[in-house]
Amino acid sequence: MIDLFTYYPQAPGFKARETAQAAAESIRPKAKRLQALCLDALRTHGPLTADECAERLQIDKLSIRPRFSELAAMWKVTDSGQRRENSSGKRAIVWSLAR
Repeated sequence: MIDLFTYYPQAPGFKARETAQAAAESIRPKAKRLQALCLDALRTHGPLTADECAERLQIDKLSIRPRFSELAAMWKVTDSGQRRENSSGKRAIVWSLAR
């Protein structure tokens, strides 16, 4: 029987590449803690982009961006409808806590 709580979004996801699987497995022990930090940052600072959250937490944005996809899939955060530039100059979703 498949344990649904060991797969995305409860655990970091990956596509068919072995390098992606390795990356997902390496972040897995930290993912829940990082998700909790993201939620706390939204509670403290209000709506943020993933990059803004990473900056406030002083954690690499590449570790934080996927956490927002996981949190959205779990209905814990939602797209606020706003967009702001991220560190690469592209428009990014401004996330807010789900109600």
